[in-house]
Amino acid sequence: VRFFDLRLTFLLTALRVDVRAQLAQQLHGIGLLGNQLDATLGLCWPDKFESARVGSEGIPSEELPPLSREQTERAMEILKILFNITFNTAKREVDEEDAAEYRHLGAILRHCLMSRADGEERTEEFHSHTVNLLGNLPLPSLDVLLMPKVQQGSIEYMGVNMDAVNMLLGFMEKRLDRGNKLKETLLPCLNLLTESARIHRETRKFLRSKVLPPLRDVKNRPEVGSSLRNKLVRLMTHIDTDVKTCVAELIFVLCKESVSRFIKYTGYGNAAGLLAARGLLRGAGGSGFYSGDEDSETEEYREAKALNNIIQPMQLGLDGRLRELNQEDLHRL
Repeated sequence: VRFFDLRLTFLLTALRVDVRAQLAQQLHGIGLLGNQLDATLGLCWPDKFESARVGSEGIPSEELPPLSREQTERAMEILKILFNITFNTAKREVDEEDAAEYRHLGAILRHCLMSRADGEERTEEFHSHTVNLLGNLPLPSLDVLLMPKVQQGSIEYMGVNMDAVNMLLGFMEKRLDRGNKLKETLLPCLNLLTESARIHRETRKFLRSKVLPPLRDVKNRPEVGSSLRNKLVRLMTHIDTDVKTCVAELIFVLCKESVSRFIKYTGYGNAAGLLAARGLLRGAGGSGFYSGDEDSETEEYREAKALNNIIQPMQLGLDGRLRELNQEDLHRL
């Protein structure tokens, strides 16, 4: 009975905007449904924003048994309802009370992300609904993804637990490799990683180490190869504008909105679309504020640069037009 109640609530919130607003605001639906999700998953709270299954505290998530079919189906219905009633929340400011609810919900979603369902296909569907909802949360509440203490078997980076971020990265690459319906399947995770990297220095640096490691292959074009960087760069010329824009935005943020670094990792032709849209063809940096990084140029890149094999941004003349290419430029392009 409870499952069908949830299914009916999902349909009502999907079809009726007024019901959506009433559930979210007047009936305090976020806290109510968050508690239902908590109970469905059987969680306890060793710390304020760190959850575990009752009776399994301290056991790594990969060693826990999968969720039952009933738990997974009920949890997914709750996630879908929460997605409906939190739509556009990320774009508006929330008060202190709501912010606490969203952070608590974010901690539950982290647990969902680290949990397995019965079967790989069901697990991916469960994670997909989780990622969709995470993308709706106010950006400041995403810090709960990094809050659990580093434990044995955890992925640690700069003293921070990166298990959830690494899981998101793996989820994104799996969708990337599949290549089907990229707009629907890939963009939610891409946008979530981009915004997380924009506001959390540790997340950005971790993602950069995975997506844009020090450049050693300077002989092949950036889109040629099987690395994660190569796969993403190939999508920067995708036929779907939303897909190529979101991919370029992620790489641009990982480059700390540095035009020269962006071109270094993607190539001028692949980078031109985003740079033109932002008015950055002159080579100026973006408007973001980022911490300093160590020099990322490898010996291979320095040698290629010295031989003038690296294409630099074209310069604009005083009249705002691109300067005329000479024979050397044409040869290099």
